[in-house]
Amino acid sequence: MVFSSLIFLFYFLPATFFLHLILPARCRNFVLFALSLLFYSWGEPVCVVLMLASITANYAFGLLIGRRRWPRFFFAAAIIFNLALLIFFKYAGFLTENLRLLTGMQPVLPELPLPLGISFYTFQAMSYIIDVFRGTVPPQKNFIAFGTYIALFPQLIAGPIVRYRDIALQLKQRSLSACGLSAGTMLFCCGLAKKVLLANSAGLIFDGVLRELSGGPVSALSAFLGIAAFTVQIYFDFSGYSDMASGLGRMLGFSFPRNFNYPYISQSITEFWRRWHMTLSSFFREYVYIPLGGNRRGPARQAANLLIVWLLTGIWHGASYNFLLWGLYFGLLLILEKHLLAPVLSRLPKVLRHLYALLLIGLGWVIFSVEQLPQIWLYLTALTGRFGFADSTGLYLLHSHLPFLLLSALGATPLPARLFSRLCGRLKAHPGLLSCLKSGLLLCALFLVTASLVASSFNPFLYFRF
Repeated sequence: MVFSSLIFLFYFLPATFFLHLILPARCRNFVLFALSLLFYSWGEPVCVVLMLASITANYAFGLLIGRRRWPRFFFAAAIIFNLALLIFFKYAGFLTENLRLLTGMQPVLPELPLPLGISFYTFQAMSYIIDVFRGTVPPQKNFIAFGTYIALFPQLIAGPIVRYRDIALQLKQRSLSACGLSAGTMLFCCGLAKKVLLANSAGLIFDGVLRELSGGPVSALSAFLGIAAFTVQIYFDFSGYSDMASGLGRMLGFSFPRNFNYPYISQSITEFWRRWHMTLSSFFREYVYIPLGGNRRGPARQAANLLIVWLLTGIWHGASYNFLLWGLYFGLLLILEKHLLAPVLSRLPKVLRHLYALLLIGLGWVIFSVEQLPQIWLYLTALTGRFGFADSTGLYLLHSHLPFLLLSALGATPLPARLFSRLCGRLKAHPGLLSCLKSGLLLCALFLVTASLVASSFNPFLYFRF
C-alpha cells in the first residue's frame, strides 16, 4: 500500500484516525502497531513475518545489552544479525551472480523478493541497538512500543530514518491536538500533491527518453531534458513522501526529523548532501564516519573515511554496479571539494557555484537512474552532443514540457513557501478568511490528486526498491 493510492487515502487513513481517536491513550501503540503490520502486509503478506522476526530479535538484543552482562558479545551478535538479514535479502542475488561470473560456479539461490523498506527499518533497528550499547538510551521493555517504533507505517517504507531516541518519549506519551492535526494535514496534502502532480508527470517525461535511448542514441537536447525531468521526479517523489510521512506523524502526535531542505539551491556538493536525505546522511555520519575517525586523523584518513561512507551509501541504495559507481562519484567529489576545490569555489560568483552544483548533481542522477553501465556511458556521451545537439524528438519535448519543468524548478526553491507564509501573515488578522484559504487549497489539492490517480495508472515510487 502506498500513500498516493485511493485505498490508502479513502479507506485506510480515515479508519486509522478514527480508531486512534476513539480508543484510550494506553491502546494507541497497540492500534498503530497492528495497523502498521496491516499496512505493510497489504502488498507483501509473507514479508511481514520477516519484519516481525527482526522486531523480536532486536527487542531481545536490546534487553540483553541493557543487562550489561557480556554487552559486547550481544552487541556484536545484534549487528551481525541485522547486517546478515540485509545482505541475504538485498544483496545475495547480486553477490552470487558476480561469483558465477568470476569463478564459473553455478550456485543455486531461490528467487527472493526484496522486502519493502528493509533498508530503512534495519537501519532504525541498528541505531537503537547502537544507542543502547552506548548507554544513550535505556532498552525498551515494552514489546508493543518497540514494535510500533520499527513498524510505524508513516515512515516504514521510505523513511525518514528515525532514531529511537528522537521519539522514545512520544512512544510513551503523546498528545493529539487540533493544531497538530491541521499542520499535519497541510504537510501531508502538500507532499501528496508534490508526488502525484509533479513527480509522476516528470517521470513520464524521463521514461519516454529512456525508451528512446533503448532504441539507439539520443540528441543532447533530449538527454538534457530527460535528466532535468528525473531531477524533478526524484526530488518531488522522495521529498513528497517524506512530507507525507512527517504530516501523518504530526497528526498522530509524533515529530519526525526533517529529511529535505531545498537541496537544489545548493552551491556545492557538500552543501547538497547537507540538504538531501538528511536522516540518511546523519545516520552514516554518526554511526560510520565518526567511529572511523572522521576528520580527526589527518587529510588522508579523512579522505579514506569519506570514500568508505560513500561506497556504503551507494550500495545501500541497491545491489547494482551503478549505485556503487554513484557512491564512488559523490565520494570523490566531496574529497575534491574538501581538499582542493573549496578555495576556488569560494571566489566564484554565487550563480556559477549554483550551476556547478546542479551540473554535477545532474550527472550523478544519470549514474543513479540508468542501471546498465553501457547505457550510462551512452547517456553521458549523448549529453556531449556526439549524436547531435537537437532533433525532432528533443524539440517536441522542449516545446511540450519546458513550462512544466520551469515551474517545477521554481517549486524546488523556498520561494513558494515564503510567499504563502507572507500571505498567511497578512491574513492573520482575519482568521476566518485564512481558514477558508487553507481549506480551499487542501480541497483543491485532494481533488486534483484524486482525478490524477483515477485517470492515470502511472504512479511509481522510486524508493520502493531501496
